Order: sequence, then structure tokens, then C-alpha cells
Amino acid sequence: DPCRPGVQDSIRLCAAAGIKVRMVTGDNLQTARAIALECGILTDPNVSEPTIIEGKTFRELSDLEREEVADKISVMGRSSPNDKLLLVKALRNRGHVVAVTGDGTNDAPALHEADIGLSMGIQGTEVAKESSDIIILDDNFATLVRVVRWGRSVYANIQKFIQFQLTVNVAALIINVVSAVSSGDVPLNAVQLLWVNLIMDTLGALALATEPPNNHLMQRPPVGRREPLITNIMWRNLLIMVCCICTLLYSSYLWPFCCLTNCFFRLSIKLQSSLLSPSRA
Repeated sequence: DPCRPGVQDSIRLCAAAGIKVRMVTGDNLQTARAIALECGILTDPNVSEPTIIEGKTFRELSDLEREEVADKISVMGRSSPNDKLLLVKALRNRGHVVAVTGDGTNDAPALHEADIGLSMGIQGTEVAKESSDIIILDDNFATLVRVVRWGRSVYANIQKFIQFQLTVNVAALIINVVSAVSSGDVPLNAVQLLWVNLIMDTLGALALATEPPNNHLMQRPPVGRREPLITNIMWRNLLIMVCCICTLLYSSYLWPFCCLTNCFFRLSIKLQSSLLSPSRA
């Protein structure tokens, strides 16, 4: 089948986002090579194995050899549905997050095995739809780019919300603990803490959660399977913000006392001077 309009641009966006697109087809290698060059999956017409490989060759490899070859495969021709399943398993064993598209009943095992199964809503069978996680209603590959953009936006918004919540609550905890240890009194009582968590955090969470996706998200590298939700950069930003908040609040809390103490000290000096001047005279 010829490539649909917009597929080449979508594959280029996927490559910029760190997503490698692989084509698994039942056509022969010459046809698969031509389609892959047209779509942009392949850029060099003279590539050879294992970049472009037959399903039979891949099927006859051992499990360890398949895992080593799977990273290098871009096109697999003359493949069966079981070859697609073997490729998905090999990529997952290598630690990759795998998304698979399919529309036939034979694609159900690969859709079920993948981290994200995407079936076609128009041409897809009911078995494929039931085995998938997401149904592409318009059967358009460009829709996958929007799916990735929205998925990354949701993940980024969750990270922003967690960082916001931790910053506010850690700052409040430090202020209360330090004040309780130093003076025996806490500046934030239960009602004030309840106000912070119910009002301020709720409004902040709504603002962060409804932030729409942007094109900058498609320029970030993908998140690994074992990467923590709270990254080192988030911990650094959290500590900086907590220090700034605590410093600002303690400065605003102690500054009036320092100013009043200084004013009272100067006033007492003036009073003593005025009282002593007549006696000396």
C-alpha cells in the first residue's frame, strides 16, 4: 500500500522525539525497502542485514541473538504475526517501551504483549480492538504523534503537580519544626495548614493539570521504563524553592521584631539623655 499523506512528517517528528519507527510487513524485501524509503523509515537505499531482515531469518535466531539484532532492525519483510510477537518480546527484554499498531486478528498477540497496543478503528477487527489499549479512530499514523504529545503532556503535568505539592508541604513542615524547636510555638496552625492544602494546592493543581501540550515536549528524549517519577532536577528545584520560601518567611517574620527592638533601644537612649541633661545642668 502507498504511504498516506503526512506519514513522512509524522515519522520525522517521532525521530526527533527519540521514537524509532519499525515496519513489519508481509511483503517481500524489495517492496518493504521501497515503502520504508518513501515513508522515511530508511534513509539509505543500500542498507543490509540486520537493518532490513526477513522474518524467517529473524525467526531462526536464538533468543539472545534476537535481542541483539532487534535494536538494529528497521524493516522486517516476509514476516508472520508470530515474527512481530518475537520482535516485541525481544525489544521489551532489552528494556525498551514498545508500542505496536495492528488491525488484524493475527496481530492480537503482539498488541497484547506490547506496552501500548494501538488498533485501527475503521479497518481493525474486534479481536484486535479488544487486545489493544488505544483505538485509532481515523486509522491515521499522524494521530500517533498527537497521542505521544498528549501522553507526555500528562506526564509532565503530573511531575509539575508533585513538585508543587512537595515544595509547599516541605516548606510548611520545616517552618513549623524549626519554630517549635526554637520558640516552642508553631506559626502555622491546623486551620492555616488546611487552608493551604484545600485552597491553594487545589487551585494550583487545576492550573497545572489543565496546561495544554506544546511542541517542546516532542523534542525531549523519551522516559525510560525504570526512570523515577521525581528526577534529580526536580529535587534540585524543590530544595532551592524550599530554601527561598523559608528564608523569605523567616525574614518577614523576624524583620519587624528587629526593627522594633532597634527603635525601642534608640528611644530609651534619647529618654535617658533628656533625663540626665537637666540634672547635669
